[in-house]
Amino acid sequence: MRRFMARALATMFVVSHAVAGAGAGTETETGTGWLGGNEIVSVLTGKTLEGRYANGRHFTETYVDDGRVKYSENGQTIGGHWSVTAGTLCTIYDTDPTGGCFRVSRVSANCFEFYFAARTEAAAPGPDGAKPSWTARGSINGESSACQDGANV
Repeated sequence: MRRFMARALATMFVVSHAVAGAGAGTETETGTGWLGGNEIVSVLTGKTLEGRYANGRHFTETYVDDGRVKYSENGQTIGGHWSVTAGTLCTIYDTDPTGGCFRVSRVSANCFEFYFAARTEAAAPGPDGAKPSWTARGSINGESSACQDGANV
């Protein structure tokens, strides 16, 4: 019972953290081209993204409603949590340190680019943070108008 309660409290914390951070930054309203926190939550909650990195590696990532994330690449799957912090999408994995926080840009109706901004939620920058670097491009699985190959930068 104690383990169940701890897990339930942790899940509530992650979800409330994602929702609280969601209001941080409404960048597309100010013209910078970045999705704001509310937009990131709206676009990704409950969805699976299929994408490619600059080197061509394919990945999928599922953003579960309860704040958990499932990342798959080359037949390997790892879990973790996702949140929106300081206007960035943060994916922090349970057993792999390669997650981080990313600025998100919409290229077309169903094509998004991800720019690395910080390794941890605590280091996630706000809208005035250092210039992020292009990392990947992806689209929501099952929706039309997916991304074309190649970076938009």
